[in-house]
This record gives sequence, structure tokens and C-alpha cells, in this order.
Amino acid sequence: MTNQVSAQNLETLSAELMEKARGARSGRAAKGVFAGTYLRQALLTLRAGAELAEHDAPPEATLHIVTGQVRMVTADESWELGGGELIAIPPQKHSVEALTDAAFLLTIRTEIDRG
Repeated sequence: MTNQVSAQNLETLSAELMEKARGARSGRAAKGVFAGTYLRQALLTLRAGAELAEHDAPPEATLHIVTGQVRMVTADESWELGGGELIAIPPQKHSVEALTDAAFLLTIRTEIDRG
């Protein structure tokens, strides 16, 4: 059996997802782009003004802005991030709001069962 590896163009996929986000009542769209043994990645798009309401953070994750600008907010801090910027998501409740139409890559380390 052979494992096939294929490249994905995140800019093209971002544009496709943004069209879906613009038509969605929630103002967002997402697609999983990688699922491995220890990592998961998803590309998310938010139209300007849309948000991901406050939610718990995974133990380890990063947010990489592909296009646009977002604001990530915790109880203690706030960050405004633009295209090309990468941030480690703090391990606490947070929300994400799109300041402009935005696409970002969420990378999450999956839990390792130490059984």
C-alpha cells in the first residue's frame, strides 16, 4: 500500500470557503485540511464581523492568519493579527472575531493516549 501525499493551495481553498462563509447565516465556513496521528489542521474563514464565540482552548494549538485580520480575545488579553502572522493560542477560553474577511489555519495537537 502506498501513502499518497498531495499539496493543497490554502489561498485557493480560502477563496472557495470565503464564498461559502459570505452565504452562510453564521458568516463562517471551514474545512479539515490535515488529520494525522498527533496533529489536526483546519482552514476556517469568517466574513467581516463574524466571530467564533468564546470557547475552550485545546492543550496546544496555533492560529496562522492566511488572509485578512482577526482579533483573538481572552479574559486577560487581546491580539489583532493579520495575514502571515502566527500565534500560539493560550490554554484558556477565547473568542475570535473577523475584523475583515479572514481565513486562518488552526493547528491542534491531538491528545496522546498514554494508556
